[in-house]
Amino acid sequence: MSSPESKSPIDDFSSCHVGILAQLDDLQRLPALLDAASQARQGAAAALRFFRDVVHEHHAQEESELFPAVLKSASVGEERDKVAAIVKRLTGEHRQIEAAWSKLEPGLKSAAKGQDSALDAAAVHALVQSYQAHARYEEQEFLPLSQQILGRNASHLAALGMSLHMRHISPEVMKRFGSAIG
Repeated sequence: MSSPESKSPIDDFSSCHVGILAQLDDLQRLPALLDAASQARQGAAAALRFFRDVVHEHHAQEESELFPAVLKSASVGEERDKVAAIVKRLTGEHRQIEAAWSKLEPGLKSAAKGQDSALDAAAVHALVQSYQAHARYEEQEFLPLSQQILGRNASHLAALGMSLHMRHISPEVMKRFGSAIG
C-alpha cells in the first residue's frame, strides 16, 4: 500500500486529465473569440475605408466648395465676418479630428490585418465626441446660415450643386472629355 505522499501512476493519468479538460474548455471558447476577432478585423477595415473615402472627402468638399461659396455670397460686414469666424472654427475642428484619427489609424491598420494591436478606448471616445459636437454645431449654426445666404440667389445654389456634381465625375470621364465638361 502506498503512503499519502507517494503517487500512483494512476494519479499521473488523473492529473493529466485535469490539464486536458482545462485546455478543451479554452478550445470550446475559441469559436466565439475567432468570430469576435473577425468582426474586429472587418470593423477596423470598414472604419479605415470610411474615414478615407467619406470623412476626408466630406471635409475637402466643405473646404473647397461650400465654405468659399458661402463666404463669397455673404453680405459684406457683420454677416461675412460671422461666416468667416464659423468657417475658421469648422476648418480648425476638421484638422483636430483628422489629427486624432491619425493617432488611431496605425492600431486600426494592424487590427484590419489581423495583427495584435491596441486601440485606446478613451481616444476613440474622444474622437467620436469631438465629431458629434462638430456635426451638431455645423447642423445647428452653419448649414441653416448657408441655406439662408445661398438661398437668396438661386444661381449660387445651382453653382454649388454643379461644382459638387463635377467633383464626383469619374477620373476616366474627366480624362476622356477634359475641359469640354468643365
